[in-house]
Amino acid sequence: MIKVEWLYWLVGLVFVVMAVQMAADRSNPRRWTSAGFWGLLGLTFPYGTGVANAESGKGGWTLPAEPLGVAVLALIVLAGFNFLGKGVPVTTTAEQRAAFADRLGSKIFVPALTIPLVAIICAAVLDDSGLFEKGQATLIGLGVGSLVALVVGMLVTGEKKLSVPIHSGRSMLEAMGSALLLPQLLAVLGSIFALAGVGTQVGKIVHDVLPGNSKYLAVIAYCVGMFLFTVIMGNAFAAFPVMTAAIGWPILIQQMHGNEPAVLAIGMLAGFCGTLCTPMAANFNIVPATLLELKDQYGPIKAQIPTALPLLVCCIVIMSVFAF
Repeated sequence: MIKVEWLYWLVGLVFVVMAVQMAADRSNPRRWTSAGFWGLLGLTFPYGTGVANAESGKGGWTLPAEPLGVAVLALIVLAGFNFLGKGVPVTTTAEQRAAFADRLGSKIFVPALTIPLVAIICAAVLDDSGLFEKGQATLIGLGVGSLVALVVGMLVTGEKKLSVPIHSGRSMLEAMGSALLLPQLLAVLGSIFALAGVGTQVGKIVHDVLPGNSKYLAVIAYCVGMFLFTVIMGNAFAAFPVMTAAIGWPILIQQMHGNEPAVLAIGMLAGFCGTLCTPMAANFNIVPATLLELKDQYGPIKAQIPTALPLLVCCIVIMSVFAF
């Protein structure tokens, strides 16, 4: 049986391999601290399994949580004091890339489309097969899809050396920097807010303000709340536990008997509308502008707002009509 932990270990291994590459790259003026950051991050994945085992009592090897906390603080110091750098990527010329693009055409999208296709097949067909850990078929399918997409990408491009996509991935990793971790950090922040009772307090305020049994106003409050919290926190996954604990679950589902999948799925989509409008979602909006060397770093956000706001209205209408 394939366990989801194996996927995490594989991700950690990729970070460690790339850290070794960074340490050997003399064109990076901060190669040792960069290697230390990504290598330390990679090691936290298998170490985290031991910490999780100790917390849950499920068995397996157990490890204390304190070193993991120290590692997180070290990562914060390395990123916060700008100890991360990037080397000069070994790549093709602009003319060669243009020639490759002309030769491949739309085939270049095949590897990217392979990932969701494999994930859907795993979730829909193999969830109860016993091949995957129970309840984790979608996440494992995402990892399997990524590996399949790697093979497909090498076949499509005619590349025979595995080192080439790994070096390209390292260049992308260095370009994105610590912003790559922002979604995970913000998601954890949302969980902390939920455990601290922020959602409960917001729910009390909303309950006192909203007129009794006003379904439409409650839907607006939930969707707009997801939008605004996502703009502030930069991640819909961080806003979701707070706003769902405040409005989605107690008011729309329990009190007004809304359809659970519809309310929660559409609410998350409303949060994604906020993702399109905020620089806090750095990996979606600021990093692409940097990678593409756009003159206006807020260009992606300005281009996305005309789509995000009408889509938010659509979320409110769809939830009001179909979720009850």
